[in-house]
Amino acid sequence: MRKLVSGILSAAMVASLMAVPAVAEETADSTYHVLYSGENSTLNYLVTSTQAEQVCGANTIDTLVEYDNKGNVQAGLATEWGVSEDGLTWTFTLREGVKWVDHTGAEVAEVTANDFVAAMKYQLTPEYESANVQNFFGKIKNAEEYFKGLAGEEGYEEIAFEEVGIKAVDDYTLEYTLEAPCPYFLSTLVYVNNMPAYGPQLEELGESFGTDNEKMYYCGAYYMAEFEPQVKHVYKKNTLNWDADQVYIETIEKTYNTEAGTIGPEMIKRGEVDEASIGADILDAWMADPETSELISKERSDTSYSYFYCMNFNPNFEEEYAPANWKLAVNNENFRKAVQFAVNSIATISISEPNAPQQYQSKTITPVTFATLDGVDYTQNEAFTSLEYQGFDMDKAVSYKEAAMEELTAEGATFPVTVLVKYNPSSNDWDKECVVLEQQVEYVLGTDFIDIVVEAGPSENFLSEVRRSGEYALMKCNWGADYADPETWTDPFYQAEGDDLGYKYQFMRTAINEGTAAAADVQTYFDLVEEAKSYTIDLEARYDAFAKAEAFLIDKAFVIPYGISVSSYICTKLDVFEGQNAAFGISRLRYKGMSIKDHYISMTEFEENANK
Repeated sequence: MRKLVSGILSAAMVASLMAVPAVAEETADSTYHVLYSGENSTLNYLVTSTQAEQVCGANTIDTLVEYDNKGNVQAGLATEWGVSEDGLTWTFTLREGVKWVDHTGAEVAEVTANDFVAAMKYQLTPEYESANVQNFFGKIKNAEEYFKGLAGEEGYEEIAFEEVGIKAVDDYTLEYTLEAPCPYFLSTLVYVNNMPAYGPQLEELGESFGTDNEKMYYCGAYYMAEFEPQVKHVYKKNTLNWDADQVYIETIEKTYNTEAGTIGPEMIKRGEVDEASIGADILDAWMADPETSELISKERSDTSYSYFYCMNFNPNFEEEYAPANWKLAVNNENFRKAVQFAVNSIATISISEPNAPQQYQSKTITPVTFATLDGVDYTQNEAFTSLEYQGFDMDKAVSYKEAAMEELTAEGATFPVTVLVKYNPSSNDWDKECVVLEQQVEYVLGTDFIDIVVEAGPSENFLSEVRRSGEYALMKCNWGADYADPETWTDPFYQAEGDDLGYKYQFMRTAINEGTAAAADVQTYFDLVEEAKSYTIDLEARYDAFAKAEAFLIDKAFVIPYGISVSSYICTKLDVFEGQNAAFGISRLRYKGMSIKDHYISMTEFEENANK
């Protein structure tokens, strides 16, 4: 049994956890040049859950606490904090004199506790359709009741916002009241939903907030000086930032190009950009060439994102792909298991990491090393080690195929079952992964059983137009951890009873809401999650319960585990190990703490930096 400990962490105590890395020589103009190929639909960090769109908020808005390059918590906008004995009340003392600036870097106002209150109230206003609002539910007292009351949901009455568990005691004292003790609450503060926004501006702009760089203010390491969609994004160092001495890159200039994946490497050779991805199609040639091999390194290993294949229970694609037939198939457990065991993630990971693909493979949704308890990794819980599914297994795939064909034939399904697989063409190597997936699964299960059709989706708004709209049958999806607890990996799948689907987009929601054959099993998963969430003090019981829920999800083949983010091969003038690091939230999106080197990092230097 483990209990929360009350007390105060002062800035001095926190500072002892961190060591400021030495800053290497910077380039003369200290401008970081990079290409990008996918455009933002918004800069409003309070409403978006898309990582690419959170980059702006991550770099221009500071948080109450931060994580250093070693993953240690440190003071941010808060200089000290503490929690009550019952674990329900958290109090933060804010740093005085922190400024909001506009898109020119000019001072606007002081950051106060009221700006955190205003930001939460904005997100809890249904008309703004924040995709992050559910992060408050079950955590902040009365947040869900307030939101659903405003939304007019059945069973909820409107209540005053003053009943929600956030309060500005004074300008520099912020108080949160929780629904129940939350052992990971501090880690939630580095996600976008807990960022501040200047209250008067929110009230003035409403839904127009963050629609361009002039419709928001900044209190972070940078401000966005220019935002020209499909042209460029320019970030400038915020010299008024409280921690400006730790911001070494003066300007970040991102230039739009739909062919960034192809053009970027050529521009590296000419020294015209400071970073570019090296795709699998040119990696071998670059590594074999003495002139380019020393330019290549890798991204930092990342366990903040998990990748997995999802099957769509509510197909919304054209008749030529037989959505009704797919719906029969996907609701059959033996069909799902046949596909699950036929997927060889090592083969697809090898596209982008041919040397050590097994390092990035996962057999669970929660990544290895994400959470430990008493020195034991969460993924070693007995619920996982005793699972039938332990990765690719051809014999089991064929066995489940035979059972599925018999059952589905009796239900009127036709074969082969068409499986529409879509990918985003702006994502490096995703197209090649899909081709390998098609070849391997059709080889294992036979084209008499399954016909995988691979198609490119749109480069822009892929998430909303394809995944959220249900225009696919099978897709490699991902989820990023919002906080340091296994519960974060239930967020893409779990749906509380009565949740309004207008602001939720869980991958399995239609399996239960449409009364399909899989509904009972989905409800069992929901019940297991509810039980796990009820353990707020006993971490051993909590972890065991969440592992049981996740194992059930995998055992029923609602999800096919895939892997963590592959450390892509890149050319970069940044030491990636200088940047903030945490396996949750937005820390890894920040440039703060990193400096531009006068050369591209080699693989040897990368390995040396990793061991510092």
